[in-house]
Amino acid sequence: MPDLLIELFSEEIPARMQARAREDLKKLVTDGLVEAGLTYASAGAFSTPRRLTLTIEGLTAHSPTTREERKGPRTDAPDAALQGFLRSTGLTKEQLEARDDKKGQVWFAVIQKPGRPASEIVAEVLEATIRNFPWPKSMRWGAGSLRWVRPLHSIICLLSDESGAAVVPLEIEGIAAGNSTRGHRFMAPDAFAVSGFDDYAAKLRRAKVMLDPAEREAAIRQEAANLAFARGWEIMPDDGLLTEVAGLVEWPVPLMGAIEDRFLTLPPEVLQTSMKEHQKFFSARNPRTGRIEGFVTVANIETPDHGETILKGNQRVLAARLSDAAFFWENDLREARAGMGDWAEGLAHVTFQSKLGSQADRVQRIAALAREIAPLVGADPDQAEDAARIAKLDLRSAMVGEFPELQGSMGRYYALEAGKPAEVADAARDHYSPLGPSDAVPTAPVSVAVALADKLDTLTGFWAIDEKPTGSKDPFALRRAALGVIRLVLVNGVRASLLKLFAPYIWLLRAPAQFGETINPVVDLLDRAKKADVNSVTIDQLVAEWSSRVEDGSSKLTQIQEDSHKAATDLLAFFHDRLKVYLRDHGIRHDIIDAVLAMPGNDDLVLLVNRATALNDVLKTEDGTNLLQGLKRAGNILAQAEEKDGVEYSFGADPKFAETDEERALFAALDKAEPAIREAVRLEDFQAATQGIASLRAPIDAFFEAVQINTDNQITRRNRLNLLSRIREAGRLIADFGRIEG
Repeated sequence: MPDLLIELFSEEIPARMQARAREDLKKLVTDGLVEAGLTYASAGAFSTPRRLTLTIEGLTAHSPTTREERKGPRTDAPDAALQGFLRSTGLTKEQLEARDDKKGQVWFAVIQKPGRPASEIVAEVLEATIRNFPWPKSMRWGAGSLRWVRPLHSIICLLSDESGAAVVPLEIEGIAAGNSTRGHRFMAPDAFAVSGFDDYAAKLRRAKVMLDPAEREAAIRQEAANLAFARGWEIMPDDGLLTEVAGLVEWPVPLMGAIEDRFLTLPPEVLQTSMKEHQKFFSARNPRTGRIEGFVTVANIETPDHGETILKGNQRVLAARLSDAAFFWENDLREARAGMGDWAEGLAHVTFQSKLGSQADRVQRIAALAREIAPLVGADPDQAEDAARIAKLDLRSAMVGEFPELQGSMGRYYALEAGKPAEVADAARDHYSPLGPSDAVPTAPVSVAVALADKLDTLTGFWAIDEKPTGSKDPFALRRAALGVIRLVLVNGVRASLLKLFAPYIWLLRAPAQFGETINPVVDLLDRAKKADVNSVTIDQLVAEWSSRVEDGSSKLTQIQEDSHKAATDLLAFFHDRLKVYLRDHGIRHDIIDAVLAMPGNDDLVLLVNRATALNDVLKTEDGTNLLQGLKRAGNILAQAEEKDGVEYSFGADPKFAETDEERALFAALDKAEPAIREAVRLEDFQAATQGIASLRAPIDAFFEAVQINTDNQITRRNRLNLLSRIREAGRLIADFGRIEG
């Protein structure tokens, strides 16, 4: 079986496109070969800035001969039907066979396709792959029509086996496939021939090219760590930057330099971001001082002076970049020390969303929400409001204008310079978190209050204007915001009714627009909170206030109230969908989640997750599995009897009508378990509650083994059905077991 080597050699491929391009090349070629009838043992794809490479081992030398029979129309069918069948098969009428069928004679086509050599198939597949390659961006050059990410220079397409290697005949836009490539652009630019993948990889290495991007990453990481260790420093980890830099060089040569002393007073986030974004430098930290004092740049060439000239040039450019950063920093500090008033005023001129107003409007809403949430998380309401008011101010700073990814981080520095307490400054830094599933969750009370307020304002705002995610479209990252709220609530054990948070703020956004009011109800709410020392307001209070100032508006206000509750309920359902995904990732089945969502209090996420976790644990046991069957059996028998009889069996079970020991034992078990389960549920001890319901497993099993429910004696039958109702209701104290599968 031959092996296949493909190399597509071009000008520099952008680093961000290389990983996807490797996978696309592998998939397109292997899928095409398999579809054409070839098989292979293994395949591997590689890339450098100037080449995409694919190696396939154990490729079959020929595709198999195939024979296919197709049934066509009857022999007496209209000529149009026959002609259509002939076109689909590519045969003539004389090549068809007439065969007897149940309803007469029909035409059959026997289509034989002879096998083809691998070289012929490879040529077809590779040409189609090159012409239809899914680059995010591509270009044409010269007079040809071929599009590639950068001008394509040469193609290796080589089949090799024990007898030798042969070039697959292929030419695209004047580029003929061959068996030669080139090494490093500067250190080994001459062409050389190869005879297979092993020979190719070995000769590339001698020509100063590391083919495997994983090897280049490992080499950069190790050498950078060695250089830092020699100076007593450590490299700040950045996997994304490492992957990017490995895609910029074919022969990585890490070089270490020091940052000038005049820039060491800049915040470490500024140094790290500036070096990363502008020059792709890795930051080196001095663990003794805690400061970033050096950097590692990765050259693509070995030089006689061991990179000294390259390093000097990079340091000159770095000094210019950091001079700009220092200028931004000094200007921003002056504004921060002056109270950041100009920044606050500037937010009024920055639109957040056309229907939701400016960033200044949004800050008012977040401040109101943070003040209301503060008691729920143990935060001081005044500090929470203060933190919410300054959290977005760094958006107007020069530093965040240059490096948007520093928003929040710079806000903390500016808040401290403005004389704010550390809790308030930390909240300005942390209020965006968590941004993703792996991001850390804030735990400081003021930070939690503002982070929740920030995300809940976004969600309630877009639900208030009916701009919800549809399908895969989520331009305002509302799904991410909901997951952030879920993680904040669960990690910090925040006990809150989400509906009571959603509805008032959806109402606050909807009501003023309906009546053309110029008064901002959020400002009114904050003023009342400060003057009356209250931190929340109900929708009913707001409706009463607005009704008093709007003529003939009560019916409209009532409608707005109803619509706000509907929107809040819909937003809660959106949270439940996000929570299902979150809990499934933590090993809790979807049907268990549905069973607890059906219970009261499902807008308290901590309560809901505690129920689901306890139920999930008990259903993993043998008792839990068997109990589930008993509860579902009781529910099914009851449902059938209630539908048949037209009544609900929900009371009246009396042990004096029990005829068997098993019945009496079940009565006794329920009498003991029900109060214990109710008390455990009241105390939210769901582990104890589920253990209590699991204790009913044995008496329920014995009852079903010994007792016939639908007996001829109607008094006994009704009593047994009402006893089943007690079983069903005992389960409903914990979850809707009817929603659980199995």
